[in-house]
Amino acid sequence: MIRKFFRKSNNKPSKIDRLLDKYNLPKAYFAKNRKAITRGLSIGAFWALIPMPMQMAGVMAVTPFVKFNVPLAIAVVWLSNPITYPPMFYIEYITGNFLLQRDALADIELTMDWFSANWDLIASSLYAGAFFYATVVNALMYMFTNYLWVKSVHKERKSKTTK
Repeated sequence: MIRKFFRKSNNKPSKIDRLLDKYNLPKAYFAKNRKAITRGLSIGAFWALIPMPMQMAGVMAVTPFVKFNVPLAIAVVWLSNPITYPPMFYIEYITGNFLLQRDALADIELTMDWFSANWDLIASSLYAGAFFYATVVNALMYMFTNYLWVKSVHKERKSKTTK
């Protein structure tokens, strides 16, 4: 199922392959194998949960150290957006307060003025909660995607042997 979705349909070089060859881009960053896909999803999920501008730059900063599917990681980063920021940051802030054993601020407003005025009070709790969720979601995303991939391979092999 998931493997078939990412697998090539033919052996001819695709437009993407020709583009990679033309600009001499490493194919490892566009690979469609189990390791590249699972790493790309988990790295993208990690950076999506970190409250910072230009989360895609975080993904790109990891590329020299880990080989993964970069376009997929960048697409996953886009799941966090201005619509999802307020509830996501609020949950991270509350969790950070719990982890740091602090009391939450009573009069929270979702305005830029309030954030600017109270940034010193909320930053450590926000980032503590963000790193907690980013680490947990990163690990879960990696394990779940890897499980689905392996399960689809076993299912595909089983259906081939029964034919």
